[in-house]
Amino acid sequence: MNSESIIECVPNFSEGTDPGKVSRIVQAMQVPGVSLLDWSLDTAHNRSVVTIAGQPEAVMESAVRGAGKAAELIDLTRQKGVHPRIGAADVVPFIPVRGATLAECALLARQAGLHIWRRYGVPIYFYGASAARPDRVHLEDVRRGQFEGLRDAVHRDASRRPDIGGPELHETAGASVVGSRSFLIAYNVHLRHPDITAARAIARDIRASNGGLHGVKALGVLANGRAQVSMNITDHLTTPMTKVYVRLKELAARHSAELDDSELIGLIPENSYEEGAEWITRIPNFTPELKVVERRLENPLDWPVAGV
Repeated sequence: MNSESIIECVPNFSEGTDPGKVSRIVQAMQVPGVSLLDWSLDTAHNRSVVTIAGQPEAVMESAVRGAGKAAELIDLTRQKGVHPRIGAADVVPFIPVRGATLAECALLARQAGLHIWRRYGVPIYFYGASAARPDRVHLEDVRRGQFEGLRDAVHRDASRRPDIGGPELHETAGASVVGSRSFLIAYNVHLRHPDITAARAIARDIRASNGGLHGVKALGVLANGRAQVSMNITDHLTTPMTKVYVRLKELAARHSAELDDSELIGLIPENSYEEGAEWITRIPNFTPELKVVERRLENPLDWPVAGV
């Protein structure tokens, strides 16, 4: 990577109900050469997602500092939510945007994991293109059992121990899963009625692991009293968002359900945006200048100010 390279990092933190805590984590991530593109709290999932981008080394430092502040502020023994998690800074992915490759981001992720362990004592698992083992490529395999299950498993099963640090998890901050990947679109669709059975059936039928659409991971959950199909689309080039939405409508009809509004968690890449497409029009207040990575880079957010 050269000085003109741009990478993105989208750390997910296991706190979505306390804006003060999340603001302090984001404040800690302010580093010269890094732009803040987006940050949001999801109270239903008790999770927050921060999107930063900029020069590779600076982005790495920003992510490491955020993981450290999260370890200081978040106690997983007290934290609950519908989203799977094993760490205060649960997952820290690095994504190439411009002038960088996935392999280069994989090396950067390895460095970031080492820094998090050395500075803050939080053990690290590597996933995605940074995975050190084939059984840790997929995030869901690393997070199996969540914090509580993994905390016990590392004592009885050497194959579940961290790649760096440990073997025990951090007492309150758990472990962080650090890696590199291509763009991922976090996309949630609500059903018109709070039918969790239908949401789970739709999620089962659309996810790749059950023979559904390539590159789609999905769960059916109740979020704020609403049935939701919560999805990660990991290969939007092979499986465009319009194809995902058309399939959702077909499955909803099959399971006697009706789709309602949708939401994006974080940002999407320019090559996934389709002006006027139905999946876009179902997202309230969608503004491409705010939700498309390449456009947001031209007009980043101000960093939050301490005490405000």
